[in-house]
Amino acid sequence: MEVEGSSKKMIATQEEMVEARVPLPYRDQCAHLLIPLNKCRQAEFYLPWKCENERHAYEKCEYELLMERMLQMQKIREEEAKLKQGQKHGIPLIPKTANI
Repeated sequence: MEVEGSSKKMIATQEEMVEARVPLPYRDQCAHLLIPLNKCRQAEFYLPWKCENERHAYEKCEYELLMERMLQMQKIREEEAKLKQGQKHGIPLIPKTANI
C-alpha cells in the first residue's frame, strides 16, 4: 500500500494493526516497527532500559517521516510565496496617480 506524498510504504496491514491493537493515531508508515516494540515492552514490563533497539528504530522512522513532511510543507510555502509575488507585480488595484 502506497501513502500519497510519502516516500515510505506501508508495511503493516490493517489486519496486523488491528490484531496488535495499535491505536489509530499511530497507524502510519512506522506501525510495522511499533508492533514488535509494544510486544517487547509488554514482555519486559515496560522497563525503560529494555527494548532500546526496537525503540530507536521506531523513533528514527517517525523522525524521518516528520522531516519529510516538514520539507513538503516548506516547498508548498515557497510555491505560495512565488504565486503571491507574481500577483503583486500584476495589475495594481490602486493607480499610482492617486497620490496616497
